[in-house]
Amino acid sequence: MTDLERFQHPRFAKMYERISAEAERRGTAEHRAHTLAGLHGRVIELGAGNGMNFTHYPPSVTEVVAVEPEDRLRALAAATAPVPVRVIAAHADDLPFEDGSFDAAVASLVLCSVPDPVGALTELRRVLSADGELRFFEHVRSTHPLRALAQDVVTPLWSRLGGGCHLNRDLAAAIRAAGFTIESLDRVTYAPIRFSPPQPHILGHARPTG
Repeated sequence: MTDLERFQHPRFAKMYERISAEAERRGTAEHRAHTLAGLHGRVIELGAGNGMNFTHYPPSVTEVVAVEPEDRLRALAAATAPVPVRVIAAHADDLPFEDGSFDAAVASLVLCSVPDPVGALTELRRVLSADGELRFFEHVRSTHPLRALAQDVVTPLWSRLGGGCHLNRDLAAAIRAAGFTIESLDRVTYAPIRFSPPQPHILGHARPTG
């Protein structure tokens, strides 16, 4: 097994290709644009999927290096963007970049599916410059106890069907545990897919602590 084979989910990738356009229309595109507004310099995007963020990068960004381990999604991530985009085959556990080589990092609807969210975020912190920032937009564990319990019950099956996606992760806690200080955090709840229950999401930005 090669390093990237464990990240291949062709059935999920094919499904995601179909549903991502609907999700954009149902509010995801607006949240992406809000998350990426004001970025500048060289940016690393973790788990770029099929490239839905690319058109939302502002012209103040000089380059986006988009990391995506899944072959089908990476092939779909055509760099149609107002800024230069380079899509590479790599994964969050071992980013092939030097320390401090990026001005900003983006984690967008990806930390639910990485094997180790704190480890992935620690890698992002490593490749960020000392004054860099993390922008995040993720669906998370509900703050409502009964809804959180329902997420716990559903997640094992959901994860097998959804490319490793976990509905019940406290990703704000993971961001802090990886050595970031969260400077802004908004909570939004919406249903990105028809007939699915509304899901809680967080979006905001953080900087390396210390």
